[in-house]
Amino acid sequence: MPAQSIWTLLSWGPEGWSDDIASGVLVTIALALATLPIGLVIGFFVAFAKQHEEPSLRLAGNIYTTVFRGLPELVTLFLFFFGMPLLLQYIVRLFNPGATIDVNSFVAGMIVLSLIFSSYASEVFLSAFRAIPKGQYEGGYAIGLSKWQTMRLVILPQLIRMAFPGLENCWLSLLKDTSLVSVVNLAETLRQSGVAARVTKHSFLFYSVAALIFLALAVLSSIATGYILRHLGRREAR
Repeated sequence: MPAQSIWTLLSWGPEGWSDDIASGVLVTIALALATLPIGLVIGFFVAFAKQHEEPSLRLAGNIYTTVFRGLPELVTLFLFFFGMPLLLQYIVRLFNPGATIDVNSFVAGMIVLSLIFSSYASEVFLSAFRAIPKGQYEGGYAIGLSKWQTMRLVILPQLIRMAFPGLENCWLSLLKDTSLVSVVNLAETLRQSGVAARVTKHSFLFYSVAALIFLALAVLSSIATGYILRHLGRREAR
């Protein structure tokens, strides 16, 4: 391929595809950032359930992680993307027979990625829970703290510090898994690169660009999480 044609294809404007790919990168980042807090909250409570004294909570937590860690991510995405509209439509038609339901690709991807992310994050949180000595809980109760105060003031800061390296790996996996949503027509990085590859017939070029973008996002994430980890370490030292 001539060098000029490469720069033309990767230029901004009507003749190039950089603006389309850039918009896809923004969708990728937005999807990952929207998924992260939901997955962390669900993962925390699943881990809390799995180490709870109540057997029914432990069973529910174990079933949750077994299902969403055991199913292939793509199968989970298809089940929710095609199954959720049918379920919602059935419920809505009980009240409005003529109604139709469409599920937004971004919302479906966010839900599925949250479930997958939380199932792995819960195992990280569970390991951190088990690493905290029982005496930490007892010490909190001994000085008059309630269970909630002990969790918030004593346990949670240690939990975050211990779980953070494992959650960093979960975040990197989440970034990569956003590419799965391209199969349900969400215009994220891989989808936009695939469209460019099909239209221009330069598949290697545009898939290489997509690979470099995901690699760059992973490197930037590692730099950011390294800074956060050092900050947490300094706070713990103080």
